[in-house]
Amino acid sequence: MDRNRLVEILNGDIESEHGAIIQYLTHAYAMGEGEVACEIEGIAREEMRHLDWLAEVVLSLGGTPSVVRGSMRMGGKTVADWMRNNALLEEDAIGPYREQIAGVDDPKVKRLLARILSDEESHHGVFQHLAEKVAREGMADVRGTRDDRTVRLLNWGIDHEYTVILQYLFHSYMATDAEVKTQLQDQAVNEMQHLGWLAEQLVSISGAPRIEHSRVDQSREMQQMLDADISIENVVARKYDEAARELGDEKTVALLSRIRDQEIYHAEVFQDLLDELKKGRP
Repeated sequence: MDRNRLVEILNGDIESEHGAIIQYLTHAYAMGEGEVACEIEGIAREEMRHLDWLAEVVLSLGGTPSVVRGSMRMGGKTVADWMRNNALLEEDAIGPYREQIAGVDDPKVKRLLARILSDEESHHGVFQHLAEKVAREGMADVRGTRDDRTVRLLNWGIDHEYTVILQYLFHSYMATDAEVKTQLQDQAVNEMQHLGWLAEQLVSISGAPRIEHSRVDQSREMQQMLDADISIENVVARKYDEAARELGDEKTVALLSRIRDQEIYHAEVFQDLLDELKKGRP
């Protein structure tokens, strides 16, 4: 298979994994705490690993990993409907992966696709089981309809966290310095934690998380990447600080203050890396 065509196919897989991650996290957060929500979050984490593996293969082939989110199946009136849609989304992935395994010549790529396919087939079975379980036990959507300044600020935070997760992952793929790559990936994981904390807090105050992102910086030169990352961290740290001073809910203020402090840390780490690069680090 032509290398450019293979990169195109694998980027399509990355986009599908991306869509699955957001669909499953949306469902997990909407269910609140509990065994089923934790199981769905675990599947979302496996999809994150798939995305990362595929991105590394795209890089090895001379391509650029996509940051586009693929299609999702977000309909359904009940939690059981959501689980059925999750099973259908897995079916949407299983067929193409089987076709790709049959059509790809590269043995390493074929092996990776087979590994991912095994997970997707397992996820499909889990979601079929969960559809029956939640229908039997009567689980419900625990999100509320509250819409005020606090809810909007928390959703703004989710938008930011989702954006920088994608940005730092993309920059880590483009980085040619091992320490820069490692730090970007580490901070992306921390931002994933922030997104989860914000979503859980929203649900706890009867709000509804909205998992959307803004423009993702796709610079490819390391100093430009770090400049962009420092800039966005400084902006968001100020925003979280202002929100913490404005809001009256003690738990929300404590959360935003904690995230603010971690964003300041990210900015300082990135600044150190940038200073080292400017001194002549390759």
